[in-house]
Amino acid sequence: MPDYTRELEVALEAVKEAAAVCRQVQSSINAESLEKKDKSPVTVADFASQALICRRLQDAFADDPVIGEEGAAELREEAGQEFLQRIINECAAVGVSATGEQICDWIDRGGLQEYRPRLWTLDPIDGTKGFLRKDQYAISLALIVEGRIEVGILGCPNMPLDPDNPQSARGILAWAVRGGGSFVVPLDDGSAAPQQIHVSQTADSPRARFCESVESGHSSHSWSGQIASQLGITREPFRIDSQCKYLAVAMGSADIYLRLPTRKGYQEKIWDHAGGVLVVEEAGGTVTDIHGQPPEFCHGAKLINNEGMVVTNGKFHPAVVNAVQQNAPAE
Repeated sequence: MPDYTRELEVALEAVKEAAAVCRQVQSSINAESLEKKDKSPVTVADFASQALICRRLQDAFADDPVIGEEGAAELREEAGQEFLQRIINECAAVGVSATGEQICDWIDRGGLQEYRPRLWTLDPIDGTKGFLRKDQYAISLALIVEGRIEVGILGCPNMPLDPDNPQSARGILAWAVRGGGSFVVPLDDGSAAPQQIHVSQTADSPRARFCESVESGHSSHSWSGQIASQLGITREPFRIDSQCKYLAVAMGSADIYLRLPTRKGYQEKIWDHAGGVLVVEEAGGTVTDIHGQPPEFCHGAKLINNEGMVVTNGKFHPAVVNAVQQNAPAE
């Protein structure tokens, strides 16, 4: 098996650094900032997070391209200079001093959209609305080689370390390397020993717990309600933003996560899933699209041959896929 130790080390440091800047920006959110149409707090954090992660990847793996969510074109224009200065300031506050040109170059390093035999994919902030509510969001980073996710990382700065105790300390760094299991550590404790995580052992679908988006615009809640009814599930859904849902399944806090299309023809972006997919799979779970097909990470920025996503603990995955199909809205 290939050794991805160096890639994992660099990626973990990059996500931790990005989490620091995201926390810093999130702490400054107030009612006034939320009134701005551009949702500038999350935009500043998005850009700063992508810049810091791409900087680390560039220094360590200069030939590796990155498929990311952001681009710096507007920041390079005169009208974007004040906004760019805010990003410069946030990066400097976590110890990374850089010029505006350097910041823009790092951000644009994530501008690849086409497939390459080896690439990284990055979502600098997954869960915009959760971020703005000072709730859950995730930083997702993954290394894809020959169309397979080999390293997956989720930084979840607000997720409780003890999922059964929302008052417990917050901040989880989760990762997986293919064939090596899934692990978590406290985001703020670099000396803590990694703890291996596993999906739940729930074997009967009526005892299962759904994990779904807080925002119904991200996944059809009415559709998932019909699926739950067919599977005999009566427990209240665990609603949480972002790829934290993948981590909830991987840690056994939930048994099923459905990403159900809200409109026909929508193509999922790889950065919305890649980090979480491997963490769940290496924790013992199963991930397919709503048709039961494995997600294909070999077509560039989009999962063009897949629709939606079904994530489970693997104990009754075919039954969930079947229920999804049987309750699919008429076209």
